[in-house]
Amino acid sequence: MSGLILNPKPFLTNLTGKPVVARLKWEEYINGELTGNLGETLVRCNNVLFIRGLLDDEKPPAEAPTNDAEPMTDTH
Repeated sequence: MSGLILNPKPFLTNLTGKPVVARLKWEEYINGELTGNLGETLVRCNNVLFIRGLLDDEKPPAEAPTNDAEPMTDTH
């Protein structure tokens, strides 16, 4: 874990109204089977694993990465 302390308010204020990539701690499962990605979602509480803004030349992902995929990280 990084020793850098980041105040979330300016970070989130800067992302307001911009496209972001967010990974939730869970996806939608019905009867133990993955039913698909949640799509556009109102995110509340502590269910966000990470969030970052899209890079200038980056397109939004078509679908969420699977659990065995490498986590997306911000290089800035």
